[in-house]
Amino acid sequence: MQSKSPAEQVKENSRQLRGTLAEALRDATSTHFSDTDAQILKFHGSYQQDDRDRRAERRKAGLDKDWIFMIRTKTPGGRLSAAQYLALDRLAETVGNGTLRITTRQGVQLHGIRKTDLRRAVSEIITSGILTWGACGDVVRNTLATPVPNADPIYLELQELASDLGQIFLSRSRAYSEVWIDGEPLPLGEGGPTEEEPIYGATYLPRKFKIGIALPPRNDIDVFSNDLGLVAHANVQGVEGYTLLVGGGHGMTHGLRQTQPHLAEPLFYVPKERVREAAVALVTVQRDYGNREDRKRARLKYLLLDRGIDWLRREVAARLSFAPEAPRPFSFTTVADPLGWHEQGDGKLFLGLFIENGRILDRPGFRLRQALRQIALDFGFPLRLTANGNLFLAQIPRERKAQLAELLSEYGISAAPPKSATRSLGHACVALPTCGLSLAESERVFPSLMEKIDRILEELGLQDEPILIRMSGCPNGCSRPYNADLSFVGRAPGKYAFFAGGSLAGDRLAGLEKRSVGFEEIPEIVRGTLTAFARERLPEEGFSQYWARTRPRGPLPSPDQFHEEAAEPKVVASA
Repeated sequence: MQSKSPAEQVKENSRQLRGTLAEALRDATSTHFSDTDAQILKFHGSYQQDDRDRRAERRKAGLDKDWIFMIRTKTPGGRLSAAQYLALDRLAETVGNGTLRITTRQGVQLHGIRKTDLRRAVSEIITSGILTWGACGDVVRNTLATPVPNADPIYLELQELASDLGQIFLSRSRAYSEVWIDGEPLPLGEGGPTEEEPIYGATYLPRKFKIGIALPPRNDIDVFSNDLGLVAHANVQGVEGYTLLVGGGHGMTHGLRQTQPHLAEPLFYVPKERVREAAVALVTVQRDYGNREDRKRARLKYLLLDRGIDWLRREVAARLSFAPEAPRPFSFTTVADPLGWHEQGDGKLFLGLFIENGRILDRPGFRLRQALRQIALDFGFPLRLTANGNLFLAQIPRERKAQLAELLSEYGISAAPPKSATRSLGHACVALPTCGLSLAESERVFPSLMEKIDRILEELGLQDEPILIRMSGCPNGCSRPYNADLSFVGRAPGKYAFFAGGSLAGDRLAGLEKRSVGFEEIPEIVRGTLTAFARERLPEEGFSQYWARTRPRGPLPSPDQFHEEAAEPKVVASA
């Protein structure tokens, strides 16, 4: 019998995720929640944070932290109507910090909200038809699905599956509606009139659980990074079924060998009519067997690593009413989003807009937030959020293309992708000043870093070469750094671990190259790496293939791969 972690006790005693949130929200004299309520608040879609830029000055003045809150939406498949986007935009203006952040799970984050405005913000989001319930916490998080607004029924079917799974794994507790909208029914349904949790039980899941749905050959939702990845197999008639991938996850702790990133492994294939049943079976296995004693090893990937894929396959199959088949083959070529103008397939167009690090903001000469607000007001086009932090505007009639392009130009926004293929792929997590876990800067320094890398790429004639570069402020890896070609993971202020060897398709893990490098050293490290690539590559060889050929690491993955520096590579003769 496992002993329970403190977090498990909090969930068990939370009165089905109520805690004393309602009472605390009514207390206008306090600026933050108790530690216990702050843990419960996560299930409702909000994190208690503070402005870390002000910590030192406030501590010196004998003041408490400058408490603020982040709210995260749960939008399966990244779908938003224009009206819903406008509701989020208004909140960013009136109670947030003036920006919106597209997350790597196709949601939106609002930052800088005060406790006194928290209830208003969540209730207005609910009224717009969006939930924040389950966007955080030890439950199934927002379900990803390829967001490309292609009119092909296959794409629509994957989006509908994401919505269905979102409803299936929605907590049945009435706590959410009681706390935020006085017990009124939720616009999207509460999952039934009973408070029983048939899937989650009394203590919910041991840790967060992530599901993503991908359609080869484009791995635009990083399917291998999910606890459950669903790879669609389709023909001209539509989706036939799915190969289930299990045990993905990026989080780890520097130097702690019992923690490591892991890419999801094939479990089995199921026909599309059975995929919901299979998803429930896997989630309940994690509920029953996941580690509730050590939260650092509570994700499904550790259950897989400890017991093996054969054990997991048998345990899940035993909960099914049918016999699953062996996994079917598939392959991916890229994690990239299709940016720029594209045909939808029904006579209309969609536009893929590059949003640097997913941050929607206004600055002099670049008024992205104002532009998107005006587009929503004037055109009403539906939106899709991508796992790379970009945005699609869909259902654009051909005759309105020029008008839309002109509006974007007025606000300083280009409809074209960035000038380098590498820039269009790069991504950084939020990090400072709002994330309480961040050890180093990420989002705020990544644009200047990528400008320097762009110049290096141009010097080497590699501006058209897609190289996946990601940065994270801490080893929890929210920007998914461990399957990137090159990545930099925060260790301390201004210091980063350098990883290399992932892939453009997202199907290979990187390894630790240097334990600690200064931020100012990164451009020259990248220059040296890319210079060797330009010199040693074979004809038509991309960076991911070059690295795999010249830097073999042996069987993958192993814990040492992420905690021990790689040996110096052997010299490779030029082709």
